[in-house]
Amino acid sequence: MQTDFINQIIPTPTLKTNKCKIIAFLLRIFLQFTSYIVALIIWYMYDYFIAIGLFFLSYLIMGIIRSKLRNSVIPKAQQEYQYNAKGIANWYTAREICIEID
Repeated sequence: MQTDFINQIIPTPTLKTNKCKIIAFLLRIFLQFTSYIVALIIWYMYDYFIAIGLFFLSYLIMGIIRSKLRNSVIPKAQQEYQYNAKGIANWYTAREICIEID
């Protein structure tokens, strides 16, 4: 008889203070919308061909930043799961910025 056990995963931390929630919200906005904001600014300032190229470049750079943030704070056993920008922001804020001792 084979017994396969599923490791218990640690739930995404809940932030208790308003300061931590605001930091997580700003980090989430940064992770979600930076590529679009960069493209719109470049489109307004220069040309839409350059904006399209910089959109793809910023999308690639933001993907690298997201993966670095995710891999630095999420436990090794849980890194194979998918996390959205809110989950990554909450993990990062709880583990690195707002270290709360219960």
